[in-house]
Amino acid sequence: MLPHLDAAYNLARWLLRNEPDARDSVQEAYLRAFKAYDRFRGGDGRAWLLTIVRNVCYTHLRRTQHNRPPEEFDEMQHTPVNDTLEEATRLRREVNTARLDAALAALPVDMREVIVLHELEGLAYKEIAAVAGIPIGTVMSRLARARVRLQRELWSTIASEDNP
Repeated sequence: MLPHLDAAYNLARWLLRNEPDARDSVQEAYLRAFKAYDRFRGGDGRAWLLTIVRNVCYTHLRRTQHNRPPEEFDEMQHTPVNDTLEEATRLRREVNTARLDAALAALPVDMREVIVLHELEGLAYKEIAAVAGIPIGTVMSRLARARVRLQRELWSTIASEDNP
């Protein structure tokens, strides 16, 4: 499981948005994986480990943020974005790592999770479904909504920097 340490830490860091908590959660996940290794039935060890990391992180989030109100559904955030070639080119040209990190951090945890697992860790939809314990259709729709929301976050960052 050690080859998957970077992926485990990356997922925990993005879910918890706190490096010390991410390190603690990865350590806890590895301890749980070690204790449960006799129940591992083979297959994809990376997905198995990331499932444990995810569960540890969500337990931590529930403990620390149980009083946080649920996010309101905003129709404007979930409507399709006009993807013109010119807009996409401008976005790629103007976005830097700091902007992308800030926009990704602004996403709700469930959207951030699928973006990190798919775009940063390279997991397939089926693997994400297994890690998150959700249907593959939910993975696809959540990923699509997360991409739209991420693009909007990036555009708002760019717009606020253009008009101080």
